[in-house]
Amino acid sequence: MLRVALVLLGLAVYIWFVVDVLRTPGASTRTLPKFVWLLIVVLLPLLGGVIWLLAGRPKSDRRGRRRRRGPIAPDDNPAFLRQIGDDAWAEKMRRRRETDGQAPA
Repeated sequence: MLRVALVLLGLAVYIWFVVDVLRTPGASTRTLPKFVWLLIVVLLPLLGGVIWLLAGRPKSDRRGRRRRRGPIAPDDNPAFLRQIGDDAWAEKMRRRRETDGQAPA
C-alpha cells in the first residue's frame, strides 16, 4: 500500500513539474530555453523537476509572489468604471437634449 502511495505521489509531482514548465512564459525561464527545460523534465522525471525548480524556474515565482495579471472583476477595472460613468453621463445629456428640444407650446 505504501509503495502505491509513493508511486502516485511521484506521478503527481512529475505531472506538476511538466505543467509548471508549460505554464511558465518562455521569456522568463532562467538558464535555458523553455523547450529544453521541458525535455529535461520529461526525460529525467523527478531529477529534472528538481533541477527545474533550482535553476530554471523564474525567481519571482519561487518566492511565492502572485503575479497580478489585471483586474479580477469588472468593478476592479478602472477603465470599466470610467466607461460606466461616461455612458451614464452621455445618457443624461441625451435625455436633457430631448427634453430641451420639446419646449411646451
